[in-house]
Amino acid sequence: MKKVTFIGICLFLFCSISQAETLYISDFLRITMRTGPGIDHKIIEMIKSGQSVTVLEQGPEWTKILLPTGKEGWVLNRFLTPKPPSGLLLKKLEEKHAELSLQITTFIDENKRLRNENQRLDAELKTSSRNLKKVTDSYQKLKSGSAEYLDVKSRYEMMVVQLDQQKKRAQDIEKELESIRFHKNIRWFLSGAVVLIIGFLIGFSSRRQRRRSSLL
Repeated sequence: MKKVTFIGICLFLFCSISQAETLYISDFLRITMRTGPGIDHKIIEMIKSGQSVTVLEQGPEWTKILLPTGKEGWVLNRFLTPKPPSGLLLKKLEEKHAELSLQITTFIDENKRLRNENQRLDAELKTSSRNLKKVTDSYQKLKSGSAEYLDVKSRYEMMVVQLDQQKKRAQDIEKELESIRFHKNIRWFLSGAVVLIIGFLIGFSSRRQRRRSSLL
């Protein structure tokens, strides 16, 4: 009979543990956890409101619980609630609010940074567009100037050829002038020599005539 009773108790405890549920400490500042189901048992822990606990065994007035720390004990049923207490919910809401506020602040800062970055990129784009226009205009001018340069170069080369031809012609003319001056000088020399010879002959003839006249 004792063996059957022991087995029944074990099955009851096993079923109770396998069906353990999570409860919360209700809205009290602190409650006592004792070594047994009764106020005559020793207090082993003071539990804060909002603490989640695991039910190990539940009686009509007392429930055996397991703390997250691994410590076991008994608390009054009226201090347990299946829903998180308002204080815990308020704390979670405050934490969520703080988290959302931080996210909003982060989003605002990021949005501001992106707007500033967008303005900077827009200014750089406008500057790049102006520089591109300048480069395009310079290219067009250079392209037009290249055509003019080629035309000027062609005319310059023609003028160089003409100048060389004129220089050659001037050299030829200079040679002709030198030849003419040379022949002219020779003619003057010959003319002077002839005049000199004629004068000598006339003078010589005159002296002979005067001599003959004096002899007579």
